[in-house]
Amino acid sequence: MQIAERTVASFHYTLTNDGGEVLDSSKGREPLAYLHGAGNIVPGLEKALEGKQSGDNFEVDVAPEEGYGPRHDALVQTLPKSAFQGVPEPQPGMQFQGNSQQGPITVVVTAVEGDQVTVDGNHPLAGQTLHFAIEVADVREASEDELNHGHVHGADDTEGGEG
Repeated sequence: MQIAERTVASFHYTLTNDGGEVLDSSKGREPLAYLHGAGNIVPGLEKALEGKQSGDNFEVDVAPEEGYGPRHDALVQTLPKSAFQGVPEPQPGMQFQGNSQQGPITVVVTAVEGDQVTVDGNHPLAGQTLHFAIEVADVREASEDELNHGHVHGADDTEGGEG
C-alpha cells in the first residue's frame, strides 16, 4: 500500500541541520505515526512521503517555507522582568505562553540583561533547511475515528498515539 490520503504511515527518521548535526531521531524508539493529509507533520516532509510504501528509504531536504517557516524578527521582543509575574528570576531557555494578535504563542527566553528579558516566539527550527533520512515502516488504512479526529489513535484505538 502506498502513502496517500486516508492512510496512516509510520516511519523512522533522522533529522539533521545544514552542518550534519542530528537534531532529532526515532532511533531506539517506535516509528512516528501520522495521518497523511491531516497536517500532522511539516508540509515538505508530508509531500515527500506521498506515494512511498513500507520498506522505502530516502532522504529529503525541506526548505523553511515547507518546514517551520522563515524566522520573523517581529517575534523577538525585549520585555521588562515585571512582565513575568510569578517568576522570580527568568532564565534563558524558559518557555512561556503568551498572547499575540494571531492567538496564543509559546515564547522562549533567549537572554536576560539587567531588568530586560528577551523572548523569541519563532519555532526553534524556523529559518532552517531540514534534512531528513527516512525509512517507511508501515502504511495502513486510517480508521473512521482517526479520519474524524484528524490524527492517529494508539494501538488500542484510543486517542493519544503519536502524531
